[in-house]
Amino acid sequence: MLLVIGMVFLACEKKVETGVAEVHWDRDMCSRCVMVVSDRKNTVQVRNPDTSKTYMFDDIGCMALWFEEEKIEWKNKAIIWVTDSESGDFIDARVAFYDTNNITPMAYGFSAHKLKDNIKQGEEIISYDEVINRVTKMSK
Repeated sequence: MLLVIGMVFLACEKKVETGVAEVHWDRDMCSRCVMVVSDRKNTVQVRNPDTSKTYMFDDIGCMALWFEEEKIEWKNKAIIWVTDSESGDFIDARVAFYDTNNITPMAYGFSAHKLKDNIKQGEEIISYDEVINRVTKMSK
């Protein structure tokens, strides 16, 4: 009897999602600025690793400021996906390479690349952490 009850509880246990959520282009709204997410080359998704709740952003700058303004305690554990500016595919934002002189929805200028070689020669290449540092400095 205990075995059956245990199996029922295990079967009902909700698994935490970590992958990319479906984007409803031109309908989902940025969690910070509330603009419609439509730029397929600069979209960001953040997943709360504890609840699987997904937050959409139209620009990585909005995400960085949202973390600060909302005082998101789980920001260092967050699962963050950003679209590759070449393919539009979602990639891990923390390991992506960023260039700095782009036209982006909220004019922060940072676009993600899966491969460093996809960034034009001579362009500045920075890390995810540097993007976050620069955005937070801009806002002060």
